[in-house]
Amino acid sequence: MTVEAGTQTERVEGRVWTVRLDPHGRPSDGRVRLSCSRVACADQHFPGGTVAGRKAAVEHVNLHLARIRSGGGPRGEAWCACRAADCAWHTPTSDAARPRGGARSAGAVRCGGPVVLTVSADRAGRLWRIAETCARCAAAIPDCRVLDTAPPPARTTPAGADQAAVKPDVEGRTARGTSTDGMAAVFSDHTTPSPVAAASAAATPGSFPRARAASPARAPRRAKRGGKIAQRIVPHDLEPDVLRLELIELGDAFRTYQQCPEPDLALLATLHERKARAFRLWADVSDDDSLRHEADRAEKAAQTTREMHANRGGLPAGDDQPVVERLLTRQQAVHARTVLDHVCAHTPRPEAEVRLAVLMLTLRAARAGTGNVTGQDLVGWLKDDAERVLQQLVAADWLHLPGTVAEVMASRPEDPTAFTVPTLLPEQPRLFAFGKTTRSKISGWAQKAVGDRKIRKKKLGATTRLLALYTAAHTRPDGRLGSAEDGGLHLDQVAAFCALPPDQVAEHAGLLVTADWLAEADTAGERLRGQLTERVLPLGGLL
Repeated sequence: MTVEAGTQTERVEGRVWTVRLDPHGRPSDGRVRLSCSRVACADQHFPGGTVAGRKAAVEHVNLHLARIRSGGGPRGEAWCACRAADCAWHTPTSDAARPRGGARSAGAVRCGGPVVLTVSADRAGRLWRIAETCARCAAAIPDCRVLDTAPPPARTTPAGADQAAVKPDVEGRTARGTSTDGMAAVFSDHTTPSPVAAASAAATPGSFPRARAASPARAPRRAKRGGKIAQRIVPHDLEPDVLRLELIELGDAFRTYQQCPEPDLALLATLHERKARAFRLWADVSDDDSLRHEADRAEKAAQTTREMHANRGGLPAGDDQPVVERLLTRQQAVHARTVLDHVCAHTPRPEAEVRLAVLMLTLRAARAGTGNVTGQDLVGWLKDDAERVLQQLVAADWLHLPGTVAEVMASRPEDPTAFTVPTLLPEQPRLFAFGKTTRSKISGWAQKAVGDRKIRKKKLGATTRLLALYTAAHTRPDGRLGSAEDGGLHLDQVAAFCALPPDQVAEHAGLLVTADWLAEADTAGERLRGQLTERVLPLGGLL
């Protein structure tokens, strides 16, 4: 029972309706039993299995909901039913098993907010629960829907208080033991006022105010607008009010964004930043560590989204400058350059054809040390040199095959050949720090560069294809080669990767210009300068 400032409001335990679906009889019969926690509801049996039982259970739940709503809905004076169960409906086992009254863990949810009518179901579809809970528990319970919100309980005055305050008896005393004329005190062991009290009352008539009748009950305030964000209900009494409105607007904005036909990463990053600020303030107000954790997640999401926007945009959008959709993110381009450097230093033979095969096979086996390849792949990379190069890699013990080289060359896409690179096996020190998704993206990027349509049409060799890969991996957002500080690519580094003398780099760069890969090329000052053409910009790996 709660007493506040002359009012007295009795709290009652929140109601719970539990509908269960359990097997009945022998398992081979497929019978199920529908039971309800309400005594008035008799058990039902269904021979048709769980499908018929679930349909009947949903109808039974809807029947109870209709009765609850017709009876006035959730009660504002009810205690949280989840709290009565020690919040076991959403608390981890470690919290649910603690003794009543014990300290909660840091991530536990504190009860609070208005009383709401909720319905929840387990993922197996065998238990449904209708309950009167608080808003915070409703937000924390998995697979829980809020159907209605109770108005706050009205402030009431105890029965008879008004009459006791103003009704005098036959001796001129009120029920509270004071005179209606002089308000002199009368104690329980006297039938008349004491002389001192009577004299005081006569000397200062009307010096004490008369008992005041209770003010009429206030009209209920208009319910504040509710909202939900990140599977959490925004409490209607959250202060400051500007925070409550910001959380509600953010929830609406996220739901509106999900309906957009095209992603807008700049807008999404802004929403995540607003969410981080709002949740951090909410955590400070309510002292809830789970809200701080959610704020940290939103801040990281905002940073990741901004990076995605920068990587996808590449070039700023202008009147005559379209946005470039990059094949690799900035971080994936860093990993791609790491693989290129590794291949340059660990190729078993110095020929360009061998280096190209080692690069493409390394990208396929980078994570597990194994991969699949077909004869069609090898011919696409090396043309007539494919079988010779494969034989050299096997002879150098860099590559292990389950059969002969001829069998690999005859393999088709529907039946590829598995291969192993011993130096990349998991039991060896891991050489690359990227995951399987990044590996797949880099491998696809390299395949697009090596198999470029115009490069194939010009029948350019392995050396020129290696140069195309190297230039694509070392570009600025505008497609220019090398960093702004270096003013281009070092000729000796380019030559070392492509397995050719530095004075021959200009010749192969010219071939890439004819293949519409480079818009221009210049090797003056021991630097390779140039710029990717517009069609190749998506393959550029941002420095």
